Formats: sequence, C-alpha cells, structure tokens
Amino acid sequence: MRVLIVIPARYASTRYPGKPLVTLKGCKGEGRSLIRRSWDAATAVKGVERVIIATDDDRISNHSKAFGAEVIMTSEECANGTERCADVMNNISQDYDIIVNLQGDAPLTPAWFVEALISALVATPEAMVATPVLRCDGAALGGFIEDRKHGRVGGTTAVFGRDHHAMYFSKEVIPFTSRRFDKAEMTPVFHHVGVYAYRPVALAEYVSWGAGALETLEGLEQLRFMENGVPVLCVEVDGRGRAFWELNNPEDVARIESKLAEMGVE
Repeated sequence: MRVLIVIPARYASTRYPGKPLVTLKGCKGEGRSLIRRSWDAATAVKGVERVIIATDDDRISNHSKAFGAEVIMTSEECANGTERCADVMNNISQDYDIIVNLQGDAPLTPAWFVEALISALVATPEAMVATPVLRCDGAALGGFIEDRKHGRVGGTTAVFGRDHHAMYFSKEVIPFTSRRFDKAEMTPVFHHVGVYAYRPVALAEYVSWGAGALETLEGLEQLRFMENGVPVLCVEVDGRGRAFWELNNPEDVARIESKLAEMGVE
C-alpha cells in the first residue's frame, strides 16, 4: 500500500487565527510552531511514503519550507481539511492507495493511532473512510464537560454501532451520562481523534457533494460522508497512558505544553 499523509493548515481559523504558527515549548524550553510539531508527528509514522503540508497561506508555506517540509499550495476555496486533501490529490502526479489527513492542530497524535488506521483500511477493503476513537477516562470527560460549561468548543465525541460504523459525531458530549467518574476510571464516552484515512475514490466523491446540513451545523467535515451514505469506520485506539489534546483555543497552548513536558518531547 502506498500511503500519503497530508497535513492541512490554514491561517484564518475562526476560533484561533494564525494558530499553525503558534509556538509550543517542549520539555527543555525549545519553541517549535504548531505546524512543525504536527510535521514531526507525521514523520514518525511507519510505512508512509510521503508527507505534504497543504495550505493556501504564504506565511505557513514559507515557514514550513524553512524547516524542510514539502508544501503544496491549495485553493482558498477549500472549506475544510478533507477538501484540502482532495485538492492535493488532484495536484500531484503520483497515485496513492491511502491518503491520511493528519490535521495541523493535533501535535500530540501518537504514531500508532495513524498506523492503526492504515492497518484497518488494509484489513477492511470495503471501508472507504476510517478515523480513530479513544475511550475517555474520567479526567478527559471532565475536561470536555468543563469546556462546554464555559462555552468553549473542546474535543469532538463519537458514537458508533457494533460494526464500528459511526452513528454520529458531535462537539457536544455524547452519549449523555449523568454519572460522574473518577479521574482514572473508563467512561462510555469516546473522544474522536481528528485524523482520517481515505481511499482516493472517497475523496473524489466528497468534493462533489458539497456541505450538508449536519456538517454545517456541527462544523465537522466527516459528517458529509455520513450524510451521503458512506460509512465512517471508527477504529478504537489505545492511548497507552498518553494524553491526547488538540489545539482548538488559546487556552489549549498551556495544556499541550504541559503534556510535551510530561512526555519529554523537546
């Protein structure tokens, strides 16, 4: 299988403009940009032939090229990372069996999450799209609930059936549970990790549909597949005791820097 990782990155984020260039300090105080740390995460994945940063912004492009990344400029019309991956696919001459969308705001994504997605698509030829889900412990769930209580959009949660096909994704905390859990206790809530693996045909179809009602309401690109009858395979991954957090809001910088220090990442 020929695998390509695309890291979509845009400057004009609604919640946090310019966040790909935000500096995150590692365990020794060294600052690296969010996009650089996302690139580091992508290049750590085994079995990947190529990694490309996809952006429409010259500031991100010039910065990424300076640390040695391959960059492809994509259309300003791309509405989300999946559309940007499709644009990359249409602008390169090589063919790939699997295209991975490793979003540029998730520098804590472990390599084994992505490797699990690739393995799932290899083992399930009929699957067109796969994405990882991580069971929340009480601490993670408490963080999500606290974010929503204060009007912040934190992580995305997912519910799926016995066949592991997604039933829904939401920025609200689903499924609802009135019970409170100890910090280390496992809960029935799954955190959706913002990584996707696609077959090329799925990407081609995606851009032809246009945004649907649920995608527009939630601001979640993967819902477009579900609204058009394409199942999204949820692949449960093991955090192995490692915290995962995306950079969605300015408040997340301190959280991620704390985790980088805890993990010993320079």
